[in-house]
Amino acid sequence: MRALVQRVTRAEVRVTDGAHARSAGRIERGLLVLVGFTHDDDEERLAWMAEKVLGLRIFADADDRMNLAVPDVGGAILVVSQFTLYGDARKGKRPSYIDAARPELAVPLYDRFVTLLRRSGTVVETGEFGAMMQVELVNDGPVTLWLER
Repeated sequence: MRALVQRVTRAEVRVTDGAHARSAGRIERGLLVLVGFTHDDDEERLAWMAEKVLGLRIFADADDRMNLAVPDVGGAILVVSQFTLYGDARKGKRPSYIDAARPELAVPLYDRFVTLLRRSGTVVETGEFGAMMQVELVNDGPVTLWLER
């Protein structure tokens, strides 16, 4: 399981369907989490990642030190599925996605990850699994972290 976590002042994911686009999820202050799954991901990895994302102390406290987590600041999380996090471009010019989980495995993992995040009481918005999406964000800092389990 891989996640690219960005601290944002705002983020939105729009789903495109031909010439039309609609907002699927939108947050103000919080975290944008791009998440990808591989073949051997399981409940233990999902729980670890959800706890890690919720506990990341990357928001400023009263002393302007990164000492607070997203629940501490009343922030929200926008989770967007992204199988391309498992793209391997070491050979050639066309990435291989052989390590990315197929949708029949990835969709339940994605849904479970979102459920685990929501259990904290934090507002969690999502993209739409498998859809063509456009993600717009304002990275705050910028702060971007790569998490892998």
